[in-house]
Amino acid sequence: QDNSFEQFIINYCNEKLQQIFIELTLKEEQEEYIREGIEWTHIEYFNNAIICDLIENNQTGILAMLDEECLRPGTVTDDTFLEKLNQVCATHQHFESRMSKCSRFLNDTSLPHSCFRIQHYAGKVMYQVEGFVDKNNDLLYRDLSQAMWKANHSLIKALFPEGNPAKINLKRPPTAGSQFKASVATLMKNLQTKNPNYIRCIKPNDKKAPHIFNEALVCHQIRYLGLLENVRVRRAGYAFRQAYEPCLERYKMLCKQTWPHWRGPARAGVEVLFSELGIPEEEFSFGRSKIFIRNPRTLFKLEDLRKQRLEDLATLIEKIYRGWKCRTRFLLMKKCQIVIASWYRRYA
Repeated sequence: QDNSFEQFIINYCNEKLQQIFIELTLKEEQEEYIREGIEWTHIEYFNNAIICDLIENNQTGILAMLDEECLRPGTVTDDTFLEKLNQVCATHQHFESRMSKCSRFLNDTSLPHSCFRIQHYAGKVMYQVEGFVDKNNDLLYRDLSQAMWKANHSLIKALFPEGNPAKINLKRPPTAGSQFKASVATLMKNLQTKNPNYIRCIKPNDKKAPHIFNEALVCHQIRYLGLLENVRVRRAGYAFRQAYEPCLERYKMLCKQTWPHWRGPARAGVEVLFSELGIPEEEFSFGRSKIFIRNPRTLFKLEDLRKQRLEDLATLIEKIYRGWKCRTRFLLMKKCQIVIASWYRRYA
């Protein structure tokens, strides 16, 4: 119910994670259809970049203004910070405050005068401005760090490396918000170099008890995790996509024209394969470099046919091997019989 600087930082990190989730799933999904030349009806989804900009913009972002209040001379309080927010963010569509120059929230009794509210992608969150400035400063006095660094215990010395006289810096230490912002930027850069897989965990109830399903709680989690947009994009699009070469290599055994070897472009081979199997045209589309399959059941059908074909091929190999083995044994016995018969006739 009471959200302060700590929850604000946590929600900022959630916004950044949601942003990269959007870029790597929803946005990339739709851009791939355009890139591959697939006919596609664009699905609208909420892009939370505007909320991230509200928080982290270097000039007008909330963190930047908080740092500016912490560093400027003169009397600095939480109220002066809120006043600065009310001046700069008054017209922002995701910022709400009763003290702002915007008159939209002057009569909103659910919003106290000492608070501001941000409309996050998951919903509106109200923050108590009290303590923002002090928590953002996060000052550790230099003489305390130097005293701890001089301790004989190696662990204590390791915890206060800034106390080392060789590393004394007269500059003001970075604020908690700027440190966290830099850490989040490093995390985002690291994630963008990877190929992440998302696992979304849903709590069925708050009691951690079995056989209890709280529908309102589950719906709330689905909404703020952004799963609805993801499901809409997935259902409107194609469940499976694969380059032509590996697709043809995997399923070429299902068609006599492509088995055992296909002479020609891989796309032409896939077209012949799907035509031979009689798969309805609305179930797939041919992109510039990939085959797109709309429903999972079509893929399951291909896998079942491939599994049956592998069993048939295994049976064929076994049959040929057994025939070769029996014929080889028969020919050997026949040869031995002729040798024995010839020697017997010689001495008979």
